[in-house]
Amino acid sequence: MPPPPPPPPRQDFPAFPFAPYPIQSEFMSFLYSALSSGPRALALLESPTGTGKTLSIICSALQWLLDRRDAAPERANGSVPAAAGGEDDDEPDWMRDFTPLPPKKGAGKKSETHPWRRQGTKKVGGSEKSEGTGENDGEEEFLVDEYESDGEEGTRPHAAGKRAHRGGGGSSSSESEDEEEEEEATPKVYFTSRTHSQLSQFVRELKRTDFSGKLRTVCLGSRKSLCINKDVQKLGSANRINERCLELQKNKKSSKIKVEGDNKKGHRTKTSCGCPMLRNRSLQKQFRSEVSDHGALDIEDLAQIGRKIGTCPYYGARDMVRSADLVVLPYQSLLLKSARESLGLNLKNSVVIIDEAHNLADSLTSMYNSKVTSSQLRAVLSHLEAYLNSFQNVLGAGNRRYIQTLTVLTRSFLRCLISNEDCSSAVTSVTINKFLFSLDIDNINIVKLCQYLKESNIIHKVSGYANKLFFTETGVGDLNHGQQHGEGSSITSFQALADFLRSLLYCNDDGRIIVARHKPGGHSEDAYIKFVMLCAEKTFSEVTDDAHAVIMAGGTLQPIEETRLRLFPGLLPSDIKFFSCNHIVPPESILPIAVPCGPSGKKFDFSHSSRSSPTMIEELGRFLCNIATIVPEGIVVFFSSYDYEKQVYDAWMASGTISKISKKKHVFREPRSSVDVEMILNKYKEAIQSCCSKGSGDTSVNGALLMAVVGGKISEGINFSDGMGRCVVMVGLPYPSPDDVELMETIKHIGNYSSTSSVAGDDESSSRDDECKVEPGFGILRKSGKSGQEYYENSCMKAVNQCIGRAIRHVNDYAAMLLVDSRYSHTSSSRGFSCPVEKLPQWIKTRLTCGQNYGEVHRLLLQFFKINKQIH
Repeated sequence: MPPPPPPPPRQDFPAFPFAPYPIQSEFMSFLYSALSSGPRALALLESPTGTGKTLSIICSALQWLLDRRDAAPERANGSVPAAAGGEDDDEPDWMRDFTPLPPKKGAGKKSETHPWRRQGTKKVGGSEKSEGTGENDGEEEFLVDEYESDGEEGTRPHAAGKRAHRGGGGSSSSESEDEEEEEEATPKVYFTSRTHSQLSQFVRELKRTDFSGKLRTVCLGSRKSLCINKDVQKLGSANRINERCLELQKNKKSSKIKVEGDNKKGHRTKTSCGCPMLRNRSLQKQFRSEVSDHGALDIEDLAQIGRKIGTCPYYGARDMVRSADLVVLPYQSLLLKSARESLGLNLKNSVVIIDEAHNLADSLTSMYNSKVTSSQLRAVLSHLEAYLNSFQNVLGAGNRRYIQTLTVLTRSFLRCLISNEDCSSAVTSVTINKFLFSLDIDNINIVKLCQYLKESNIIHKVSGYANKLFFTETGVGDLNHGQQHGEGSSITSFQALADFLRSLLYCNDDGRIIVARHKPGGHSEDAYIKFVMLCAEKTFSEVTDDAHAVIMAGGTLQPIEETRLRLFPGLLPSDIKFFSCNHIVPPESILPIAVPCGPSGKKFDFSHSSRSSPTMIEELGRFLCNIATIVPEGIVVFFSSYDYEKQVYDAWMASGTISKISKKKHVFREPRSSVDVEMILNKYKEAIQSCCSKGSGDTSVNGALLMAVVGGKISEGINFSDGMGRCVVMVGLPYPSPDDVELMETIKHIGNYSSTSSVAGDDESSSRDDECKVEPGFGILRKSGKSGQEYYENSCMKAVNQCIGRAIRHVNDYAAMLLVDSRYSHTSSSRGFSCPVEKLPQWIKTRLTCGQNYGEVHRLLLQFFKINKQIH
């Protein structure tokens, strides 16, 4: 059946809660038009923070969804052929597994495979159980299920574990059938952003429209945010919460219950989940019903309903994805292939909207990175050896072979980290192929090994047995210690190894292996092996190939050319729809100034070689003391790193600069720990509000100053509207460290991307790449060509744009932006490539002035705040 014709272009968006500004109307029309041009439409929309971007996305994208369904009502009713019965040959295996199956086949087959568990038979896995294995009595729970990688699909144990969260305590096939009848809503809209707070903001904006009641919305979050099992929640870290939750799903309990029907009596197996929050299936149904009745809910709302009912909101929300019209979820859940499969996300013919997309390529590659340390490898090796020694006589041939292979690999990785005789550098970089050949493990079938790790329960079995041994050695009295260091670290270590092994399956050119060897006298944790993904286009194409349309939105998406080359190099610039608009604030509400020198006339140079000089730090302190007297309310000062911020703060404390600033502004510092950020921000806000409410005179404190860090929690996602950010100071150009091996490998990859011929010289370039010599960073930058250098500069300026964009948040806001470094005043002709300010957002660049001396900067600031105080 041919697809329905696209709806006509639309100019009116009735869901917008008030009269939109012209640029908001243009944004919505452009987005609607882009969606209508699908399938496989790709659009980038740049709208400065504070211009109502989120609300514009909601009102245009969801209007398109309703119009699309009105044009094809059979789709809204779920009567598309692919949704019927799950018999479509194109449906992947994991989607079929995602559908709950009646429990009439798997249980019997599993018990037949494991006679030792069923009735204590002596023969297991084809070998007689020797007398010495009597010491395994009571340890049957740790024996891994029989596994044959080349056998029939039904003989593998994976079918029992795929749908753990749907099989909680439910048992009747009628319940399963009810859930099977729930049809997939299609098309649907997936909205993703970087943080939970940004997703919550999206839901708040959604509630302001009538779409909240018209469309079924579900918000997905992490287990850390949604888990209500207190015993799991108290583990603290996200990794350990995830591991414990998954382990509880694996550790199901089965019991037989009597059933009567059709004049026959019999028994049926009832499966009970290991987590008490999932045992009662009727409560899960109640949760879904109550969430549906409430309309749009954010993560906190879902957790609250889950606590009230006494059932898991994490899995409850996941089970609502299929019938949802709008799915709101974090980056990781949508962009990581394994997460999409786990959640059962079907992007086919749907719309994917990616917010905060300015660093999408880097975010994508970092998601696929993996790292395993020498201490983790030692833990895994000792646990595997202990497990094999105890169970080798009762393990089947398949399990024994794979566990022995894992042991060999783990030993090889450890040897690689310990031996350093042939390497002058402690950190080296090699291709995947060279790494495998150098360890003489290129003959191992890693594909099957990864399949084994995924489909068997080996990770939890070995970790559980290691935990039991730990309790035996240390005694039950040390239970908490055992939970933290036995169980938690064992699963974490094993999972890190499994993730790294999966990374070895990528193409040779997709990434690099970073080997950081043990340093004499250093900690064992210093040594690690890490896979670094270099190219994002392949992983991103998995999203773009399936979706009806992909929309990338952000406050600043420039430079577009870099985004195109890194995410969709096969497309021409004309194939990508791009929209950019100015800010809604009037030009007189912003004052960006490049500040080349300080009050005493010294030139500001915060390059790596000179930023630590006492003269430079002293001049910066003098500058901030002066502007603290002019700028009302809040000043946010961004430094390039935590280490540099600490160095400056310590120097100012010693010289008395902090006490001078404190006479006008309360001084706060961004904490390294993200847990404390909210507390510091609240104190900063309270200090500003208390000063303003007093109506203080000239001699008293008139606000607060916050010392923040580029790339920290405060530089992204935090709003400094109104008095929270009347002035943002950017100290220097926050270029990434050239000593970062991973960064340099990325730059080499990008530098070669456009300059290396794809036809000629492949063998030569391949052998050259295999060596991957670690060179000094600046040497690599010089050799990487224009594209590599551009990437390095773009990394810096994207960070600057994020920081200075924190201040202007709405139409009546106003703020000054001070770029403190003489390099901001350079022209492009005086540099090897473009001037940094050329990469500023258009709405800032058009207003930028360069202060010739401090006196001019002082005068411009006085005039700016005097005028805006009168206006506002």
